[in-house]
Amino acid sequence: MSTPPDTGSNSASWHGYRRGTPEFTRMLVAMFCAGVATFAPLYSPQAVLPSIAADLDRDVASVALTVSSATFGLAIFALPWTYVADRWGKTRAMAIAISTASILGLIIPWTPDFSLLLVLRFVQGAALAGLAGVAVAYITEETLALHAGAATGLYVAGTTIGGLAGRLISGPVAQFTGNWRMAITCVALLAVAAAIAFLVLLPRARRFVPVPSRGALRTTARRIRRHLSHSGMISLFLLAFTLMGAFVTVYNYVGFKLEVPPYSLSEVAISLLFLAYLSGTFTSGIAGRLSARFGRLLTVVVSMGVMILGIGLTTARPLVVVIVGLVLLTMGFFAAHSTASAWTGLLAGEGKAQGTAMYNLFYYAGSAFIGWIGGYFYISGGWLMTGWFCIAIVAFGAIIAGTMLGRQDSARVVRNEGE
Repeated sequence: MSTPPDTGSNSASWHGYRRGTPEFTRMLVAMFCAGVATFAPLYSPQAVLPSIAADLDRDVASVALTVSSATFGLAIFALPWTYVADRWGKTRAMAIAISTASILGLIIPWTPDFSLLLVLRFVQGAALAGLAGVAVAYITEETLALHAGAATGLYVAGTTIGGLAGRLISGPVAQFTGNWRMAITCVALLAVAAAIAFLVLLPRARRFVPVPSRGALRTTARRIRRHLSHSGMISLFLLAFTLMGAFVTVYNYVGFKLEVPPYSLSEVAISLLFLAYLSGTFTSGIAGRLSARFGRLLTVVVSMGVMILGIGLTTARPLVVVIVGLVLLTMGFFAAHSTASAWTGLLAGEGKAQGTAMYNLFYYAGSAFIGWIGGYFYISGGWLMTGWFCIAIVAFGAIIAGTMLGRQDSARVVRNEGE
């Protein structure tokens, strides 16, 4: 697997790939494939967690670690990958990351020991951090500023298809074969195909300027400190933690609610619930237009209100109400996440790689930590307690957005002192 190397052709007359050009289209298709290659294997165990629990005789919180270990690895290594990206280039970093993760994806399902499986899932997540943590920075760096929000929204839309594909494949395959390992392997094969397409289609970077080796660590550390001293960036990081934590918790454990009476849904039926992700594809695609018209802050807060309404509906008894709740949750989540992610890239200034990586660190840390803790709420009080736990998390995030991000709604870019 190979991809065109980054170059230093940082021409002052060239301002980024424009919508409508072949390179812009190739970039979007490549990043769509990156979303599939990243999020299909990352969350493929989620649709078969009940099967894993039954096969390995583990409780719901323990098997949720098959998801959380990978997202924790992604969170921890999001920042280290930005050093690699600054030194070697974003396209090269993403190529190494996606190749490594694809190979691991073929090995992990057949690991006999549960503890080793969790370790390899952590390593796979660490590899995927090289793509998830750099992708938005690559888009905002290589795209004309006017089109950056739309391009980021379309990339996020592609990630929803990747997450959906992994779940829709693993559930039915597990039921028809009676083997969750075979199900996850099928998803891994899809990820390999998507990774190859990504590497072939990705346009070369034209605005990349490598950071000298002597100053790379110092520059990275300075950019991190700057982001951590900026109230708007801190607010976006905490927002990412709460958004993803609540969202993943719902999808981690809703299958356990629906596999028992009065629903008694099969694995195929439960996996079909992930079709709600298509609503997220729609809202992430239009989030840029909504934020341009109504403002980023209002878009985020209203979207989180939709999330809270959706979670509340999942605690009801009628199945149709639960499904409507999942759709509303997903619509609100992806609209809020797409807006917050693009906002992070704009506020980050020249430290885009570090800014988006730190957003992803908090984003996936929320997935790993809250997604795991939610299992104990389910064990203690069933789905009702889990739902109220998630509502509290989202409400806390909305308060953060409302009180701390209001001053940043004009999207003022962080001044790049000394850079």
